[in-house]
Amino acid sequence: MTTASGRPYYENEDCLTAGKRGQVLLQDYYLHEKLSHFNRERIPERVVHAKGTGAFGKLTVTHDITAYTKAVIFSKVGNTCRVLVRFSTVGGEKGSADTERDPRGFAVKFYTEEGTGTSRKQHPCFLYQDAKNFLIYPHSKA
Repeated sequence: MTTASGRPYYENEDCLTAGKRGQVLLQDYYLHEKLSHFNRERIPERVVHAKGTGAFGKLTVTHDITAYTKAVIFSKVGNTCRVLVRFSTVGGEKGSADTERDPRGFAVKFYTEEGTGTSRKQHPCFLYQDAKNFLIYPHSKA
């Protein structure tokens, strides 16, 4: 296996990290190369989270949760903001049934005075421990 410039590359499974469970390092040029290729390709049948539904609503803070967050929206009981909630299937292809066994996605977007913020996916475990391996998932749905 080689990089786009032809340099041999032998480690395709793991990212270069700071320690065994540390952050991914910017020196991992092969990961950056794979990510840039992945971000530029477009396969309509394999778009992750392509099928879903969403709803707009209003969030009202009903209890004091300042012990858990520093966000201004949650600083006072009675504060409100608009929200968008989206539920989606992670890997459903065009025409696939919504009842198929597949990971689901969930996101809440908060429209606050500070700007927008997103609370992403609630999932008991993630499919992959490494970013390089995650890129394989959309291609495996063929």
